Amino acid sequence: MSDLIWLSEVQMRRIEPYFPLSHGVPRVDDRRIVSGIIFVIRNGLRWRDAPAEYGPPKTIYNRFVRWSRMGVFNKIFAGLAAQAGKPDQLMIDATHLKAHRTAASLLKKGLFPDVSDAPRAG
Repeated sequence: MSDLIWLSEVQMRRIEPYFPLSHGVPRVDDRRIVSGIIFVIRNGLRWRDAPAEYGPPKTIYNRFVRWSRMGVFNKIFAGLAAQAGKPDQLMIDATHLKAHRTAASLLKKGLFPDVSDAPRAG
């Protein structure tokens, strides 16, 4: 597949400071896994449909869930946004999407720690 998404070395250096420290067994290639997470989310795929080039789908999924609960992605987004400064323009998207009734359970499971009442993963 030529349409795979790969983060560059420069992009990885910008977000690596926000990654949690590895305890015990070193993590597999962060660039490959984070690129796989971006590919799956960007294309609206199921985790098991991630291309094999990104590694095992279970690894990609587990990393996404663990880091989401720890707030790693929120820290990355906040850090990158803070580096950019104040925007010149703000855009409002008026898209309306219906959510499935089970979507509300994501807050209870702690996948969005900034807005969830669930305890954060340690």
